[in-house]
Amino acid sequence: CYHCKLNMKEGDPAVYAERAGYDKLWHPGCFVCCTCNELLVDMIYFWKNGNLYCGRHYCDSERPRCAGCDELIFSNEYTLAEGQNWHLKHFCCFDCDCVLAGITYITVNDKPVCKSCYMKNHAVV
Repeated sequence: CYHCKLNMKEGDPAVYAERAGYDKLWHPGCFVCCTCNELLVDMIYFWKNGNLYCGRHYCDSERPRCAGCDELIFSNEYTLAEGQNWHLKHFCCFDCDCVLAGITYITVNDKPVCKSCYMKNHAVV
């Protein structure tokens, strides 16, 4: 078995993945996503760099995912802030919802806030 490295017994069911090549086979329970261990026997699978992936994790390896909406980001313009990727329109001030991409913001209790809202709602007078 390509996954667990145990010998396959004659007569046991085996899974062959055409995209991986017919020199590799798996026990049905070992045919899983390398990221989340989701069983892929009856699902669409992806083969990349010697690993099996479910659809979600294959896409995550190809495109960034927005922290705001959990959708893939297909646009070439997006922002990386607070260690995560965001659609430009989804990285917003927690108080007023103005878009923060490309402008200075302050983090208050782990939430991004624009300078105007910070001065109005959070700064010490």
